[in-house]
Amino acid sequence: MIRSGRSGDRSAAEGNIHPLTRLLLFAYFLESGLVLLIAPWSAFWERNFFVERLPGLGTIMTNHFVRGAVSGIGAVCLGAAFAELAGMVGRRRLANGAERGLGLR
Repeated sequence: MIRSGRSGDRSAAEGNIHPLTRLLLFAYFLESGLVLLIAPWSAFWERNFFVERLPGLGTIMTNHFVRGAVSGIGAVCLGAAFAELAGMVGRRRLANGAERGLGLR
């Protein structure tokens, strides 16, 4: 039998993620998000090895819609980074509240 959509299952699964893993995920998503957000609008984007070797690729890569799509993926990565950070801080606050006996429900 398949169980679906129970919030208790989700919180138990999130609780099994080690804090160092969450920190590394945050760092990875933050770095990749910033690079993908900024790189399409830099000079590096127009003057790299692949664009110089394949002229057809240069016309695609300099298209503003392609640049915007890559920047959009960067924005999604930044959102994932801050979601990881919020999850990390939220778990810490929940653990501190349980230790003090506040019983957050």
